[in-house]
Amino acid sequence: MAVALTKENFATSVQNGVSLVDFWAPWCGPCKMQLPIVEELATELEGQAVIAKINVDEEPELASQFGVMSIPTLILFKDGQPVDKMVGVQQKDALKAKIAGQL
Repeated sequence: MAVALTKENFATSVQNGVSLVDFWAPWCGPCKMQLPIVEELATELEGQAVIAKINVDEEPELASQFGVMSIPTLILFKDGQPVDKMVGVQQKDALKAKIAGQL
């Protein structure tokens, strides 16, 4: 299952290895399409990469810090640094390939 991140646990969660973070909100239609894909990746890549989600309504500071203007936005981190940013619904295979490229 994807890890729910807050400003309290964000830094420690993404500081090592590869992390994919989904910025979303419960009222966002496209986010509801993205979420099952993110959850599948979390199961498939367990132990290889951190798959996480941030509710932008609950964590506006994190959304602002990474320049999230529209959702869903997915940001790929490598050792705490953002290396890729994708806006809109992303397909599972495309996300998996991007993550694999950073492992």
